[in-house]
Amino acid sequence: MKKVLVAVMAALVLCCAAHAVEVTVITKAMDSEWWKTVRAGAEKFASEQSDMTLNVLAPDREINVQQQIQIIEDQITNEVDSMVLALCGIQEMIPTVEKIAAAKIPFVIFDGDIEFQTPLKKAYVGSENYDDGVLAGKFVLEQLPDGGEVGLITGIMGHGPHIGRVAGFMDQVKQNPKIKVAFQQPANSERSVGMTVMENMLTTFPGLKFVFATNDEMALGAAQAAQAEGHPVGIIGFDGTTEACAAIRDGILVGTVDANAFGLGYECAKAGYQAAKGLDQPALVTVSYKFLTKANVDQ
Repeated sequence: MKKVLVAVMAALVLCCAAHAVEVTVITKAMDSEWWKTVRAGAEKFASEQSDMTLNVLAPDREINVQQQIQIIEDQITNEVDSMVLALCGIQEMIPTVEKIAAAKIPFVIFDGDIEFQTPLKKAYVGSENYDDGVLAGKFVLEQLPDGGEVGLITGIMGHGPHIGRVAGFMDQVKQNPKIKVAFQQPANSERSVGMTVMENMLTTFPGLKFVFATNDEMALGAAQAAQAEGHPVGIIGFDGTTEACAAIRDGILVGTVDANAFGLGYECAKAGYQAAKGLDQPALVTVSYKFLTKANVDQ
């Protein structure tokens, strides 16, 4: 009887081991608090599973499209069980996504969807970037009943998430014809570039009232430039990072859209796990978000 029991237990162990899955999450970068928090959320989910190996990989910078392509191709070669992708580009990444599908590897997209349909694309995880932008635009609309000049500092040109945030913002502020969008300039989602853009724009548009930067890194760089110039412009970010929240408390930023990076990472890893296991899941997984100001940043 004991021999039979041992044999059954051994078979169960082998069965469980056979069903262990390897999931690779590939982000756009790992050079900011936002992406590190996404990674932490993914690692949290993985730590709760006994049959999951998690890899989290990223290019050095969000503009390094070719580096991300190489990372993805390496994971195809490694025959991982699923991939979870925040793509550095849209159209330029389609051929690489086609390679994933050709390898019959199920995948999940997050932080900006793509127009590519295949049964192997199991889910999109994220907030609606347009709706997130609406929150920032609505705040500015409320703050400027008499109008004024505002500006936009955006991520890499052509990136879907930033396009959506800008569109939502614009649809709100255009409701007041007295609000003029003085400029829209890319800063590659990087703090140093955001600072440089802001320095130039303050010289060109000294009457600026508000600036919406479509991530916190650019917002913090813009705020640094505004402080150096002694210019009282209201700067709004996007991400809800710890540093941005501290800047709101200190009056350096006036707001940020908290896009719940930890929750996004957790749900991404969960979706990747379900994809690898062949489990049913919704095609759209929405992550909660909210607009933070000094009034609610500690709530």
